Amino acid sequence: MANYVRVDKVDRIGYLTLDRPDQRNPLSAAMMLAVTESLRALSSTPDIAVIVMKASGPAFSAGHNLHEMVGRTLDEEREIFRICTEMMQTIQQIPQPVIAAVQGTAVAAGCQLVATCDLAVASTTAVFGTPGVKIGLFCSTPMVAVSRAIGRKRALQMLLTGSVIDAATAADWGLINEVVAPDELDARVRALAESIAAASSLTLAVGKQAFYRQIDLPQAAAYEEMQEVMAINAVTCDAQEGMSAFISKRKPVWQGS
Repeated sequence: MANYVRVDKVDRIGYLTLDRPDQRNPLSAAMMLAVTESLRALSSTPDIAVIVMKASGPAFSAGHNLHEMVGRTLDEEREIFRICTEMMQTIQQIPQPVIAAVQGTAVAAGCQLVATCDLAVASTTAVFGTPGVKIGLFCSTPMVAVSRAIGRKRALQMLLTGSVIDAATAADWGLINEVVAPDELDARVRALAESIAAASSLTLAVGKQAFYRQIDLPQAAAYEEMQEVMAINAVTCDAQEGMSAFISKRKPVWQGS
């Protein structure tokens, strides 16, 4: 795992860094397994409230390692995409919010990775794309995350043309949250992570998991389920403490329960 990713902790923020810069951080099977394992390890660390996913070198990720996909059997190809799907789903299943810090190229499964993260901040140097159509391999799994982030017409434009978009366009389309200068990326992501980490970890977990449960439900079903989630949340120690602190005009003290 150490050959593919680096894991660090600063205060209540966990950092997961893709660390194969010489190869533009390809999402090989080994890399994806390392990311999934690292996410789960960070998620189980009690005082980690937010996870930042970043990459070393000039590129975020160039997507799947095509060397692993040439001359393989159908079952071998299935295994690559099973591992990829497990990694993507893990990002949204763990309780901590995951922020992508993107510099340089994020294409194909690399673009999927950005779209899957809960939040994303990019440098002005970043570019995004789903260029599989150009090599005969339509970006069908990246399409799942990208189409849910930016909608049908824009997703199909990226998927059918294989063209890349710049960071400003990605922000305008909703693929990422904001764009900053290259020398401001780390500081901006740290500030965003710290602002999130100031909240109750329990409340963050409740909110993130509820968001993904309700987002594709019909409105009536979403309200029915979320009113119960919010009622249960309201009787937790942290919610009671937060409301009491607000009324008393003092800073809350979270217990994580």
